[in-house]
Amino acid sequence: MSSLRFYSRIAVLVPVTLVGIPLQWLAVRLDGPGRRAIPLLYHRIVCATLGIRRIVHGEPPRGKAALILSNHVSWLDICVLSALTPLSFIAKAEVGTWPMVGLLARLQRTVFIDRARRTDTARTNDAVAQRLRAGDRIVLFAEGTTGDGTRVLPFRSALVGAAREALAGADSGLDVVLQPLAITYVRRDGLPLQRADKPAIAWHGDMELAPHLKGILSGGPIDVQLTWGTPIPFAAGTDRKQATRAAEEEVREKVREALAIGGKIGPK
Repeated sequence: MSSLRFYSRIAVLVPVTLVGIPLQWLAVRLDGPGRRAIPLLYHRIVCATLGIRRIVHGEPPRGKAALILSNHVSWLDICVLSALTPLSFIAKAEVGTWPMVGLLARLQRTVFIDRARRTDTARTNDAVAQRLRAGDRIVLFAEGTTGDGTRVLPFRSALVGAAREALAGADSGLDVVLQPLAITYVRRDGLPLQRADKPAIAWHGDMELAPHLKGILSGGPIDVQLTWGTPIPFAAGTDRKQATRAAEEEVREKVREALAIGGKIGPK
């Protein structure tokens, strides 16, 4: 059964990816509306093919620029979030060098940061600020790494300064919010995930990508709960550390609640 799942999913995802890459490249090159719509459609196909079912609580930011502060569990998070609404991401620079993954990240207009260079934070903040001023919604995995899916690591506030830079460099009418978002993988094959099951989904530490990817392609349906928190208004004088801490506390609480109830409300 697992082999059948693996090859049938590959048979769908490979041609869809090969068709989507040149279409997205052209959309980005022309700066057309397709640059947001194509990744949304692509990742919805990916989620449907992999059997990923989304349980959504709350509402994503609409009609305004947003810096979304989220926990990070797996490479699957990219597919799950991108299937919800048009988004871009902030990622470590080495992701841009990974075969295929780096190409897909660049095509989704990911902002890369070199964490080995302290001065790169300012450059990244400027790039994110420009995108926010253009009305984009940018996801920052604020822990700075992936976790094991059972706890939320402390959020880093350095890149939250991008929202303040966006306000400083824009007209007074720009409305930017910090939007907390909690990602919790709650079930597989219809059964609640136990701690021992987490490594099959959570991708962290020194885990190899290829075997983990094969496990997802071969495995059963996954239910993930996505909980949008309360938007945090962000003005030029807002304390970024305090705002980041508030987002972290809400995300941690939402993850705890989701793990306790096991995502009982049906998927969307």
